[in-house]
Amino acid sequence: MYNNIRYRLYFIVLTVTFLVTTVFATTPTICYSVFDAININNHDITVNGYIVGEPVLTNKINTSNFKNDYAIAIADSRNESDTNNMIFVKLDKDYRNNFGLKSNPHNKGMAVRITGTKETYFNHSGIKNVTSIVFVSSIAKPDNENKPSSSYNDYYADASGKTGLSLKATLNDIIDNHKELSYSDVWQALRDTDEDPNNSSNVILLYTGKSTSKYNNGGDVDNWNREHVWAKSHGDFGTRMGAGTDLHHIRPADVSVNSSRGNKNFDKSLYRHHEATDCFHDSDSFEPRDEVKGDVARMIFYMATRYEGKHGEVDLEVVNYINNSKTPYHGILSTLLKWHKDDPVSEFERVRNDKIYKYQGNRNPFIDHPEWVEAIWN
Repeated sequence: MYNNIRYRLYFIVLTVTFLVTTVFATTPTICYSVFDAININNHDITVNGYIVGEPVLTNKINTSNFKNDYAIAIADSRNESDTNNMIFVKLDKDYRNNFGLKSNPHNKGMAVRITGTKETYFNHSGIKNVTSIVFVSSIAKPDNENKPSSSYNDYYADASGKTGLSLKATLNDIIDNHKELSYSDVWQALRDTDEDPNNSSNVILLYTGKSTSKYNNGGDVDNWNREHVWAKSHGDFGTRMGAGTDLHHIRPADVSVNSSRGNKNFDKSLYRHHEATDCFHDSDSFEPRDEVKGDVARMIFYMATRYEGKHGEVDLEVVNYINNSKTPYHGILSTLLKWHKDDPVSEFERVRNDKIYKYQGNRNPFIDHPEWVEAIWN
């Protein structure tokens, strides 16, 4: 009897050992970011990411009008547009009804945790043989998102330790000579740079904050058009390539609201706007909604730094008074400094800055380094 009990105990121990070994050998114990997962060898893996679209080619995804439920692309940011920063996930039939984008287009932008086998899919970094997909409430940013890349650091290396006019001159050297777009090219670029993060078919209008179709642009009252935040008459540069087509200060805006703003300076204003009801205006100034006051200020500071009269370009300056003439001055400095402080840099601005960098090859330094505003215009 004793030997029989000992044998049963020995069998139980062997069974438990086998089960534990099997579980730990086949179940990933580390949850990777997409960035980290792309850069590790193929094996069973669990990854956190945001659903950003439907893979259609090695270097292309659909972000709307989804064709099927066979695959999804995930990334560390909802706004990621570079397929090099994505993993393509093959959805077997058990997961298509709940996670495929044709059946569930509202899943785009949702955070998920996926377990499967890391291997090539669409000739691209991928996950196949999925064993689990669950929605998660949020995703912590991976280390690579919390730190500037080496190229980002290198971009501003010459500005390190400088202040005042010396800093402004150095930043001009860094951001000038950018790739210039034609005015017609600006339409398509704005459809990308100002895309609604919650609806890839739309853009966000600067002053109203409304989301409207990317292709609802034009000259009619209910269309959107190209708003020059630094009023183009302040320096009389019009829509010429350069200041007149610089994406860093051109935003989609409702046609009638844009017309109402005109070439007015930015300052605290008296009367609520009848259409852009979170904005105010009066005879010589315009006050945007609170959510974009800092955005407006940083665009104005960019223009005053980028255009310093070199290479035959206009020399723009921020001033502390109202100017509605053709002289290249824009106000009001004290108000813009307050707006910059009260409305910090948003994720929308950061993403927009990254996208413009791909088009123009230059950045708005006051989005990347908000502290430089005070360092220059103390």
